[in-house]
Amino acid sequence: MSIDRIDKLLSATGRWSRKEVKELVRQGRVQAGGRTVLRPEEKVDPAALPLTVDGAALDCAPFVYVMLHKPAGLLSATEDRNQPTVLDLLPPELKRRGLFPVGRLDKDTTGLLLLTDDGTLAHNLLSPKKHVDKLYRAQVEGRVDEADRAALAGGLALGDGTVCLPAGLEPVGDGSVCLVTLHEGKYHQVKRMLAARGKPVVSLHRLAMGPLTLDQGLEPGKWRFLTAQELEELCRLGAAT
Repeated sequence: MSIDRIDKLLSATGRWSRKEVKELVRQGRVQAGGRTVLRPEEKVDPAALPLTVDGAALDCAPFVYVMLHKPAGLLSATEDRNQPTVLDLLPPELKRRGLFPVGRLDKDTTGLLLLTDDGTLAHNLLSPKKHVDKLYRAQVEGRVDEADRAALAGGLALGDGTVCLPAGLEPVGDGSVCLVTLHEGKYHQVKRMLAARGKPVVSLHRLAMGPLTLDQGLEPGKWRFLTAQELEELCRLGAAT
């Protein structure tokens, strides 16, 4: 971790403004490596000198990575004047970090959503050149069959002329539910592909994005930080050419 100003490090956690950090320092409540900080502009390496406020250790990692189980009814956006967004499910200190969704799920689509403030990783995961797989479970009207599977595998052409990359389709049970694997992220793609096959989507749920799989212990609307292993796998995928 690099050396930086203490007021910048503390305010970056989203818990305090820089003005509030100055007051914390003035009150002698901030310590670096066990030593009371005297100036908010003092520079430290928090990896070498751990920062605490009122004795509580601070996580000064430069970026935050959150796995969210998105429920239906929320927009995959950072803010909206008229409707609630997925950011409304987070505590204030995380909302102040400037997190944003990596990709979007429709308002009525549920499942895995990654939130972060790491623009580089987000860009890499969403880059068309990376072809990061997204796995969905779709319930449809009717039943998907072998002809549908072959059509998606061949690269389906939609009614508006959009040509999709080859995609995976696996029926589940009687075929009224299926697993769809995309290697790209066109607008409403799963719904549009299945509708083009005469199998409109009734409900859609994202199970995975690349190596990141939705934690089955997360209830809809709940979230957790990524584990070190999950983050390492995502970064390795994002860095791959």
